[in-house]
Amino acid sequence: MTEATETREREPVKAQRDGGIGWGLRTAVGLTALLLIAPTVVVIPMSFSGATTFEFPPKSWSLRWYKSFFGSEKWMYALLTSVQIGLLVAVAATILGVAVALGLTRSRFRGRGAVRQLMMAPMIMPGIVVAIAIYGVFIRWQLNGTAIGFVIAHTVLALPFVVTAVSTSLAGYDRTQDIAAATLGATAWTTFFRITVPQVLPGVLSGFAFAFVTSLDEVVVALFLQTPDIQTLPVQMYNSITLEIDPTIAAASSVMVVATTLVLLVPQLVRRERRTR
Repeated sequence: MTEATETREREPVKAQRDGGIGWGLRTAVGLTALLLIAPTVVVIPMSFSGATTFEFPPKSWSLRWYKSFFGSEKWMYALLTSVQIGLLVAVAATILGVAVALGLTRSRFRGRGAVRQLMMAPMIMPGIVVAIAIYGVFIRWQLNGTAIGFVIAHTVLALPFVVTAVSTSLAGYDRTQDIAAATLGATAWTTFFRITVPQVLPGVLSGFAFAFVTSLDEVVVALFLQTPDIQTLPVQMYNSITLEIDPTIAAASSVMVVATTLVLLVPQLVRRERRTR
């Protein structure tokens, strides 16, 4: 039997093995996606229920809870507060995250791995531990119940996501482009904004989106920092479900799901557009 014949006989076996692995992974991904999407499938129909309490499946349909949500001063104040804080956190975390990612990727110094692990600590540590630590420090600094306190705390929590996203984009960056730009007379800032940023833009946008969503969804630290004068939407939702049974939370949850989904889709659309070009 020739070598070519043996190769042709092995190809179907290899294809079957690859197909088996592929279907296994697809099944696992499908089950995981179903597990993640199932709560959303329940919450969104409940938000359109005409009942006076939580009901699934709804026996009648109505927009009463959306009217209650958008017509309530306290819900709108909480939503506006969350959006404002989220945007400030996204900007601050993106700027700091890009700087940290560049430093960790392009610098060689002793303890670089330890610094990288330290940057990931807020992502790894339990939220309640981080919340207690931030609460203890912020009491001394008199930052509890202030917008700047929320921004600083949420920036600490969001920074690891930005560093990870930007570092991934920088991993495939060719540094010879910087050298070529320098030989042509470009300054460091010109090289950064005209060469580096456009190429790592998908990672920067992903980090910005994750930072905004992290701030928008964060509730544990917000519960420690909140006061009657400043409450984020997750805190208002938490109070609504623990202190009173208000179905308006179903409408608020649906708004949060749609908003976060749209924000996370933006970097994907930008990446797909760049690949198409």
